[in-house]
Amino acid sequence: MENATAKEVMQTEIETVPDVMPVRDLAAFLVDREISGAPVTDREGRLIGVVSLTDIAEGEAETGGATEAAISPYFATGWERRLNLDDFKEVPLENRDLLVRDIMTPTLYTVPEDTPVSRIARTMVTGRVHRLLVTRNERVIGIVTSLDLLKFLCE
Repeated sequence: MENATAKEVMQTEIETVPDVMPVRDLAAFLVDREISGAPVTDREGRLIGVVSLTDIAEGEAETGGATEAAISPYFATGWERRLNLDDFKEVPLENRDLLVRDIMTPTLYTVPEDTPVSRIARTMVTGRVHRLLVTRNERVIGIVTSLDLLKFLCE
């Protein structure tokens, strides 16, 4: 366990979303798959960013699509309150023209497959990110989420 690397804790099946997907479809995609975020691809299939449930809420709040009152039950108390993905279905997504590319984070956080788990955890905490893409020869081969790290610790 002490010498474990990204390769040992990563998921190799990566759920991605296209940058032109409407945000209302993204919400259903994430909830249906019980995930909180996904990498974003362009028309050529290149990874160009990541998007999460938090991005949906922030994007809707900024464009006036969702009222702060509708979002605050999910985010006002910070990490003390657990977000139930089924509850997220009730956040009103009124801005029908908003696309994934409008709300995504255009930064990819990556680590090589031989990165120690301890460094992955530090990177996530320091960067305040919940998922890191795992690479080999500059190609994405997997993803490590904060939940993957917790599962690893419980083994």
